[in-house]
Amino acid sequence: MRWVYWVWPVRISFAVAGNNPNFQYSIQSRLSKAAFLLLNAGVSLRLEMLQVARLAPRVLGEASDLIKNFVHSRQNEDGGFQNRAGESDLYYTVFAMDALAALQAELPSRKIKAYLECIGGGEDLDFVHVCCLARCWSAVASVCAETISPELVSSLGARIESFRAQNGGYATSPRALRGTAYGAFLAMGAHQDLGQTVPNPLALIQSLKYLEAADGAWVNETFEGNPLPRRGSTNATAAAVTVLRNLSMPVNPAVGDWLLARAHPQGGFCAAPGAPVPDLLSTATALHALSGLERDFSAIKESCLDYVDSLWTNEGAFYGHWNEAHLDCEYTFYGLLALGHLSL
Repeated sequence: MRWVYWVWPVRISFAVAGNNPNFQYSIQSRLSKAAFLLLNAGVSLRLEMLQVARLAPRVLGEASDLIKNFVHSRQNEDGGFQNRAGESDLYYTVFAMDALAALQAELPSRKIKAYLECIGGGEDLDFVHVCCLARCWSAVASVCAETISPELVSSLGARIESFRAQNGGYATSPRALRGTAYGAFLAMGAHQDLGQTVPNPLALIQSLKYLEAADGAWVNETFEGNPLPRRGSTNATAAAVTVLRNLSMPVNPAVGDWLLARAHPQGGFCAAPGAPVPDLLSTATALHALSGLERDFSAIKESCLDYVDSLWTNEGAFYGHWNEAHLDCEYTFYGLLALGHLSL
């Protein structure tokens, strides 16, 4: 029995985009910049996901306590949460904090704050971890009813912008030619966490054109001189859809069809066309994107619940896929996000 106990006006050439109609707007649109500066006024990416993940206890019941215990057990003495090597890591700390917040559990904010203070302003962090640092500070400040210092906001915002790609997107390395879908998602979320709007949103929107695949979806990255990718990937498409939607840009309904086609017969979603098995990350991000697109996925809800159920362990966590042997806070949060969507 399931869970009874447990538990997205510059003229630019987009030859790479071919005839893909994902965006229902002209890339040569002469909309004013002022209009775009108002687009980020809605709920942040983080709060949007938390609002959904907070619904997971409807399905989990008493198993919610097991997850709280698991997450707390992954905190090290320095205040950070463990990566798969047992070391404190900002990336996993983000997921741990969000999992606890989703379960309305006590957040050891003072201990986490001490850990963050030891890291400093993120001057030496890579792109992913500086975005995580911004999110962690935002979460701690919220719990402690404080604000992030203007100096830290400025430092983190500048560090994030140092990863702005030449085409207006964000990449994991400075001065890259093109940004990635994952980079766009992380940078937008980090700026929101800092109480900022993403600079030059038009350029960010346009950068996603470089990532369109021939099948109507998106890939995470492309390289200059390479042919147009034939097939997109689930997580990149979900990231692009979420960024565009948060920038109030309409997305072709066919993208929802593409995402629904990634559902596996045995439940869950696959990472790309032809992938042999589903995984929890693709399942959570696909459901989140489909929900944002207001697409009905009720026909596969039961099979998806069965799939998430199959990844559960009584240790209070979720495996990332059927062949996974490790448990961590990242996939456990994805489990909560997926169950939140499936509880509606």
